[in-house]
Amino acid sequence: MLETKKSLNKIVSDLTVPIKSHKGFIIWVAFLLAVMGLGFYAYSVQLREGLGATALTDYISWGLYISSFIFFVATALIGMLVSAVLGLTGIKWITPIARIAEMIAVGFAMWAGLIIVFDMGRPDRLLNVFLYARVQSPIFWDVTVVTTYIVISIILFLLPLIPDMVFLQKTMKDQPKWKQKIYKMLSFGWKGTPEQYKIIKRSIRLLSILIIPVALAIHTVTSWLFAMTPRIGWDSTIFGPYYVAGAFAAGAGALLIVMFFIRKSYNLQDYITDFHFDKIGKLLVLTLLVYLYFNINEYIVPGYKMKRGDDHHLFALFAGKNAILFWSVQIFGMILPILLLLWGKMRKPVPLLIISIAVVMGAFMKRYIITVPTLEHPQLPTANIPVDFMIYWPNWIEWSITSMAIAGAVLIVTILAKLFPVMPIWEIAHEEGISEEEMNNFEVE
Repeated sequence: MLETKKSLNKIVSDLTVPIKSHKGFIIWVAFLLAVMGLGFYAYSVQLREGLGATALTDYISWGLYISSFIFFVATALIGMLVSAVLGLTGIKWITPIARIAEMIAVGFAMWAGLIIVFDMGRPDRLLNVFLYARVQSPIFWDVTVVTTYIVISIILFLLPLIPDMVFLQKTMKDQPKWKQKIYKMLSFGWKGTPEQYKIIKRSIRLLSILIIPVALAIHTVTSWLFAMTPRIGWDSTIFGPYYVAGAFAAGAGALLIVMFFIRKSYNLQDYITDFHFDKIGKLLVLTLLVYLYFNINEYIVPGYKMKRGDDHHLFALFAGKNAILFWSVQIFGMILPILLLLWGKMRKPVPLLIISIAVVMGAFMKRYIITVPTLEHPQLPTANIPVDFMIYWPNWIEWSITSMAIAGAVLIVTILAKLFPVMPIWEIAHEEGISEEEMNNFEVE
């Protein structure tokens, strides 16, 4: 609930600023397109020369691409956490940030699917995944649930937009014709009748319920791609909930970053308040604590049993060649953020931005730690195997393509924020005590 009473015209005017304001927009989009341009060039090289152009080998065949895929899927789960889990509990303070979470979910989920294509040596055979699918294949399950999540996320993003389209049709008459046509099309003939409000609220609730098992299935199935193998480092029964917990932490961190820049860029301090940052900061602490619990389980159990091969894997993480990266992720991406966020002053916008960046970077590198070190310790005999086959670090092609995916996801969020209100006008107006009749009779002053 907003702290001060605002008129409907004030709310509409404030929340349409991102659509009308062009300050820095062209420069930002040009930067993202430049990053994507380099990535497309790198992918053209990979497509021409094959995966041999990357640093991947026969032994380490899952590298930065698969690590990025897990990270993108994880970040996309923030839409479900905010809109569904928190929304269904009736928490009102999520109203100004729910749409932002859905934007992140749509952008990152869509590019998660594309990253799988980048990892394929023969992307022209992608259709075979559907034509010749094997039900017992976790890869088929993964493709299915990711596609389903994308579809539901897009619908869950568009549904609450329908009442807002009427406001945009009345206030965006100075915008290009193609924009006005989009607003008219997406309004679906909205009249604002009580029956329509009842239908849309019921539909949003139904989708919010439906998306929960789908979202949980995404990261559970992704974890099964690893856990259903007997490899050291992946042979674990906790990977399902472990991945879900990590996804919530990564998503909460990403949400805080986007919240900060949207609030700062468009002067929306009256809507995204310090109260909201404090609440999401507390949510981040909770998810990090759960994630820390699973991290301890991940290593203490094999460390206690110390089956054959576990010693090499754990030594490489704790004191070997992966130690610096491993401890950096644990300390700066998890332990320090938890300790800092327990202090109320650290749950302010600027400290939270810095902490969230550390959490998101740690989440990204954590996926790398899960994927690569295990492949560096295969269970097959390694006699007469070139040393290069057992060492992996992504080359410029992989970094460029991964950067393209990140820029592409951010570009989707940027475009959605430019085309549509970043917050639901009708829901915020309703919480301000503005009646449906007043919204239906809205006219620009």
